[in-house]
Amino acid sequence: MNIVEIIQANSKISIILISGLVSLFISLVNYFVLDKEKVKEGRAKQKKLQEEIKQHRDNPQKMMELNKEMMSHMGNNFKHSFRPMLITLIPILVVFAWIKNVFDGLLDGWIWWYLVSAIAFSMIFRKVFKLP
Repeated sequence: MNIVEIIQANSKISIILISGLVSLFISLVNYFVLDKEKVKEGRAKQKKLQEEIKQHRDNPQKMMELNKEMMSHMGNNFKHSFRPMLITLIPILVVFAWIKNVFDGLLDGWIWWYLVSAIAFSMIFRKVFKLP
């Protein structure tokens, strides 16, 4: 019995384990590549700006200035998260192509099993690695 046959025999468990491994890979890349302090600072600034925007609802000019500043912080946060995304993109596409090939006719709704378990694993790994 080869590995693909074993995986196909235990399809739901295999999908959950694969999603856990992919989530772990993504979390590890983020842990080592992402500048967590800059991302946290950027999010804190965005939150502060959102509060200021709420206070100046009656002043459209001030809201526009604050929105413009918030957009620049959002762009900076995107720049910081873009590098880990580029590193993980190709391996994830390869894994998804393989999963589709192995599970497509075998397990209906395999994508839902993957998504639900990946979200759960991602939340766990973000807490474990203290990712923003």
